[in-house]
Amino acid sequence: MSAEIGSEFHWDPAVLLSAERGGLPGWLPTRRALFATGCGALGSLLDLLVPAGRLHVPTYFCMGVAEALAAQVPITWYRHLPDGHGPRWDTLRAEDGDVVLAQSLFGRDDGTAWDAWMRAHPGVTVIEDHSHDPFSEWACASTAAYAVASLRKTLPLPDGGLLWSPRGLDLPVPSGPASGGAELKLTAMLLKAAWQGGRPVPKDHFRELQQRGEHQLLGSAAAASAFTTAVLPVLDVAGIRAASARNAADIAAALVGRVTSDGFRVQLTCPSEQVRDALLAHLARHGIYAPVHWRQDRAGFWSGDDEAAGLAERMLTLPVDHRCGPGDLRRIAETIEGFARLDLFRVI
Repeated sequence: MSAEIGSEFHWDPAVLLSAERGGLPGWLPTRRALFATGCGALGSLLDLLVPAGRLHVPTYFCMGVAEALAAQVPITWYRHLPDGHGPRWDTLRAEDGDVVLAQSLFGRDDGTAWDAWMRAHPGVTVIEDHSHDPFSEWACASTAAYAVASLRKTLPLPDGGLLWSPRGLDLPVPSGPASGGAELKLTAMLLKAAWQGGRPVPKDHFRELQQRGEHQLLGSAAAASAFTTAVLPVLDVAGIRAASARNAADIAAALVGRVTSDGFRVQLTCPSEQVRDALLAHLARHGIYAPVHWRQDRAGFWSGDDEAAGLAERMLTLPVDHRCGPGDLRRIAETIEGFARLDLFRVI
């Protein structure tokens, strides 16, 4: 089988800036703090904002992060679904002293509606989550009190939670030295690169390191690793974003009518959880690993929003980031087209 598509990043020096490639001028916020994880950065910020009121969280969101934050502050939910309609403002009943977590879901929003909402609610602190596109126009021109991005989800870094204040407010500092999880993740990234280059590295070996590293990193409010701190300013972020956006457009054209695409996130919605999971398994058998954003356990901690949970059960995200070449995109499209139940798919 050819090399896998998706899954965890490997390390490739080609993602660094070169003399011929300029970056985004001043793309890193001047006033910033770099944590091991975005969740840890959010938790540290909430500690700084105490005594805060409630934390308002979108119903289509990472439940692991929401549950971790719920241990610190009372949370309530407002509806924001991946349907292109943005937040349902009538469900966001924030009061002065509350904190709202605003999400750039799949990097598709431009922030205009949030800017208007913030002007109308000056007594509410808004934290924008730009994890799906940390350096979008909205993120770079944010007017929120605070903004955060989990970097390792979209950039080839072992860890990193970027926290900044567009308004120049005080920021918390990381608690302690870098997590050992980042070292495990970086080792896995290097070994995966060797494996993809045909070296005799057992896949199970670097996968075990990835999983152990991720487990150690979860929710860490420690400092980011030395690797991430050094590499982040010299990443070719503009090139990474352009390649991902180009891939998203190409796969959307190849699967016209089958997927939802904007920016560089491509989602496919199935009619049921069973079909979605069967498609995930079918893709994995062909070495294509598609993430799910985000499962909600109705028997455990969840948003209470049946529509959000239902979409999370039926959606997957196609792995068409900057690592994919034309052959990878053809392989993804052909594998999906070959799935026995393809005619059941629809766009939300």
